Amino acid sequence: MASPYNDPRKFVSTWYHHAWLTSGCISVLISLAKSITGASSSRTRFELITSGLVGYVMADLATGIYHWAIDNYGCAKTPIFGSQIESFQVHHQIPWAITTRPVAYNLHVLAQGVTFMVLPVTLLSNDPVLLGFLGVFGGCVIFCQQFHAWAHGVKAKLPRLVVALQDAGIIVPRLQHAEHHRPPFSSNYCIVSGIWNRVLDKSKFFLGLEIILFVMLGIRPRSWTEPNSESSEIPSS
Repeated sequence: MASPYNDPRKFVSTWYHHAWLTSGCISVLISLAKSITGASSSRTRFELITSGLVGYVMADLATGIYHWAIDNYGCAKTPIFGSQIESFQVHHQIPWAITTRPVAYNLHVLAQGVTFMVLPVTLLSNDPVLLGFLGVFGGCVIFCQQFHAWAHGVKAKLPRLVVALQDAGIIVPRLQHAEHHRPPFSSNYCIVSGIWNRVLDKSKFFLGLEIILFVMLGIRPRSWTEPNSESSEIPSS
């Protein structure tokens, strides 16, 4: 497909992207380090592990809600989120292109958000449970776009560890995420582990939110209209 969005030369990591990715990772690492060093008893260590698991699970849910929102509402001119909304709409047409983009380019926006969310709390709090939750949650949010990119990768070209993590359901599996790319792109939004996808889709959680927003505000989601179903996805298996 002839488009500037699938030309790797248009997507080059800059010092700006690397700086924000570094900032996000440092924020997460400081949070985790303070959490681990602050765990002074076996009970606290158990709570710390639990908080990390909760952070991992909640990050998957958060990415699903955010993904649903930018897939269905707003446009390229929407303040703050416009570029991401446009990017995700193009992604539905050429989903494989995400695999050609540098890691820092893919992750810097999320890393920026995590820096602003995690770093202030990390500097102000000494609660190991809270910091453990934030560290794992923030790390998963930063790297969810990399998990997403791997979900579009060809299995034979992915590192064995990545394939093993996908097959175990620790990061979002390729076949599960492929279901999202079937028009009208209204399912399987979560992109950390995908653990929430079955629950949210079977309960019609997002459809319920869409109906509420439509009744209250008259806003119709994109998934209700005829989508652009042209896709040049490369099989991932």
